[in-house]
Amino acid sequence: MQIELRNIHKRFGPVHANQDISVTFHEGKIVGILGENGAGKSTLMKILSGFQPADQGQILIDGQVIDYTGPTAAIANGIGMLQQDPLDVGAFTVLENFIYGGAEGIALGRAQAEATLDDLSARFGFELDPHQLIDNLLIAQRQQLEIVRLLALGVQTLILDEPTTGISAEQKIILFDALRKLARDEGMIILLVSHKLEDVIELCDEVLVLRAGVLVGDMEMPSADHNLTGAVIAETKQHLVTMMFGEELEAQSREHYDLGKPVLEVDQLLVHDLRLDMQPISMSVQASEVIGLAGLDGSGQELFMRACARLGRITGGNLRLNGDNIVGASYRQLFHRGCVFGAAGRLEEGLIAGLTLTEHTALVADDHMRIDWKSMAKRTASRIDQYRVKGRAADNVEQLSGGNQQRVLMGLLPDDPQLLILEQPTRGLDVDSARWIWTQLLQRCQSGTAIIFNSSDLEELVTYSDRIFVFYAGRVYPVPDVSQTSIDELGHLIGGEFQQA
Repeated sequence: MQIELRNIHKRFGPVHANQDISVTFHEGKIVGILGENGAGKSTLMKILSGFQPADQGQILIDGQVIDYTGPTAAIANGIGMLQQDPLDVGAFTVLENFIYGGAEGIALGRAQAEATLDDLSARFGFELDPHQLIDNLLIAQRQQLEIVRLLALGVQTLILDEPTTGISAEQKIILFDALRKLARDEGMIILLVSHKLEDVIELCDEVLVLRAGVLVGDMEMPSADHNLTGAVIAETKQHLVTMMFGEELEAQSREHYDLGKPVLEVDQLLVHDLRLDMQPISMSVQASEVIGLAGLDGSGQELFMRACARLGRITGGNLRLNGDNIVGASYRQLFHRGCVFGAAGRLEEGLIAGLTLTEHTALVADDHMRIDWKSMAKRTASRIDQYRVKGRAADNVEQLSGGNQQRVLMGLLPDDPQLLILEQPTRGLDVDSARWIWTQLLQRCQSGTAIIFNSSDLEELVTYSDRIFVFYAGRVYPVPDVSQTSIDELGHLIGGEFQQA
């Protein structure tokens, strides 16, 4: 199979998201699609997968022009896309999602469907319980289900959008092994949209780089069949960064500030969860301090953060904000006292589809009884400039790319909170955007704000945390000295190797 995109154009109002892009993808290759937030990479992949139509241009498969509309038609032509948030139904079981997403729908017998699901899962080392509810699965397992569902539909080109966000190192190994097998053993085309350059270097045969909607270059990757030295990885990463941004970026760093009095005090806190045996947690978070929480997906860090924000159930222990007991408080009460929570799910919890950026600004304004829309629009435009959002005040938030939605979400945070509790604050952001977000956050720390955040990016944790706590199977282990802890060592701790010490 060979796919050619020829002279693709796509506009969203004044934004020319894809400008005359022509590229050919060959079977058996894994290709990385890189670019900063808003560069047009997701738009291009959505055009290829039928989720959006191109304004101009052609798609050719094996030399034949294909004119299709919608993802179902794209799948019928062998092209399927795995979204960053898999498209499934949480109240259904794994098997029910597999059946209802299939070409035959409910006409496919359950026994036959389960046999097909088990066979595909075994081929790629996936562990999927057909009778488990989707709501009980980790994000990696939901991705695995979506992959086998697309394979069952006969796709020969698989597009993945940020597939390693929110999954563990072990889960990533399983995913990458499956993708290599699909490309090299079965001749499929694998297209990987990612901001994680280390993943692209590890997995891809070549990369394409977009900047401001234009295809600015391509590059062959060093062979992953050989052990890549640190020097080769660093050199390749820097070259990719230069292609993406047009210049080299300085190494990440941060200034540490003098810590103030305790803002949040956690004493033997017990968090309720039916699936995880959470042990009592104690820690104290001081003004201007940044606390990083590390751990595999589902290890308890999200439960702890939501309990601290009073969005999760507490069954024991004490929790104090600025010395006051807040165990019985609501999140609304905490918000007005300076404790702010930022959810990882942008459109699920943090933002509201259908509302404009100005309307989001109005939602977090102090006065909801009288809204000065002219003032709100002006404030929104200011935040758009400050957070470098590629969008307009009048745009609905779902029109923006995922990375720009994340910038909007961070821009809605108050300027001087007492405590920020942030789930994956740089999720889906390119390296330059992530650094810019941390510049904004650290400015708040300089004014006394304390931050608790979690991240699947180990470099982010080591770079920006004053202290790190590793969550493992419901237990919490402090990292002895962040300044003396390497990314590799933190990875081993997350995998539970401290238990052998």
